[in-house]
Amino acid sequence: MDCLTLELREYGRDAIGFAFRQTLLPIEKGMFQTPKEFLMNTFETLFNGLGERKGRVISLQSALTAFRALGPENGGQGEIEKTQYIANCLTNCGVRDIVHLDKEDFRVESKLRPNLLVRIPGHSKKTLWLFGHTDVVPPGDINAWASDPWQVRCDGDFLYGRGVEDNQQAIVSMILLAEELNIHHITPDLSLGLVFMSDEETGSAYGLRHILSSAASVFQKDDLYIVPDSGSACGDEIEIAEKGQLWLKIRVTGVQCHASTPQKGRNAFLASSALVLACHECLHSTFDTEENLFSPPHSTFVPSRHDANVPNINTIPGEDVFYMDCRLLPQITPENVLKRLHEVAADIERQYDVHVNVTIVQEQQASSMPSSSCVVSLLQDAVAHVYGVNARPVGIGGATVAAFLRDKGLSAAVWSCIEGSCHSPNEHSSIVSTINDARVFAHILMQNHV
Repeated sequence: MDCLTLELREYGRDAIGFAFRQTLLPIEKGMFQTPKEFLMNTFETLFNGLGERKGRVISLQSALTAFRALGPENGGQGEIEKTQYIANCLTNCGVRDIVHLDKEDFRVESKLRPNLLVRIPGHSKKTLWLFGHTDVVPPGDINAWASDPWQVRCDGDFLYGRGVEDNQQAIVSMILLAEELNIHHITPDLSLGLVFMSDEETGSAYGLRHILSSAASVFQKDDLYIVPDSGSACGDEIEIAEKGQLWLKIRVTGVQCHASTPQKGRNAFLASSALVLACHECLHSTFDTEENLFSPPHSTFVPSRHDANVPNINTIPGEDVFYMDCRLLPQITPENVLKRLHEVAADIERQYDVHVNVTIVQEQQASSMPSSSCVVSLLQDAVAHVYGVNARPVGIGGATVAAFLRDKGLSAAVWSCIEGSCHSPNEHSSIVSTINDARVFAHILMQNHV
């Protein structure tokens, strides 16, 4: 009895048919690979192919960074050119299922905020969804940068530039994976879904929230969802929970006067400063619950932005405006925080004879998913295989679009291997980690091959 007959008996005709469909190599006596061997070789081909794409990482990051994809709130014209470049990359590598889910925004010249929904079919309809956002934040103080933030600088394994980590490392990993599947004519076990969305940095009304409202049926409950927008430098953290987000604008109104006669006015800046300190002390002491899943383990109440008041030194301002960024543990409600803040503000009003107005700029509820979710265990296996570390579930104070997915009942994990330099001067991203992140996604996508 020859070798081919033995293999047919042992593995069945379906397995042999699978092998024939996957490769154009001739099957001869004595040369036939078992389905298990073939599957392993397919994964290794994809794994090794990704390892040879360092030059492609640099070229993609350089092109993406140069687009300056700032939203209108940050003085930009949005993400239209950057998103079209991504669509062209995917089209050029053979991806055909690309759906535009743009949203009108008349604040930008194109009148559109672009979003892409990309699908690459696998043997199963079950889909691994990866999400990357195309907008970036402003560079801030240009003098704090060692090089032009809009022109990628390469220094060893690191690429420097605005957006290279947040969120272009994810975008590049996603494109690399799609390209490698096409180069090697690999049909993955799971289907692959890639979402490229705008407006993540300023609320996602034109991005994922719009996508979920206009194409909710695309996302199935048993699909896998990964948002590569937070993580650690060694890849050992899988984010499964996020603190609630409450952004506040606080306006203090007094009476303007000449600085030489302060008794004639009511110094809004002075009262505002007192309110900042009172909020810092009272809010932290009132809401002091801790939960070790998060770092830091408690809620945070941080005064951040401060608007300019008067342009000259010798005038006491009659109005002062500052902002607070509050990150709340799941058991702390925004309503209770606002109630306590109004009590603190009332004391300041009486003490300084001013008026305090508090408005909500942005609010997002805390979100979480079970640590026992399938996507968590698959990520842990993949991270152990690629990075050689044991990834553990964590909670974060930052907000990602995973919260919107979880709000729809979809278990979305947040993971990537990043340096944590987002929003900072000299933001940087590792070339090796970009490739290895793509390998982690490939490991999950090709789960029957590993």
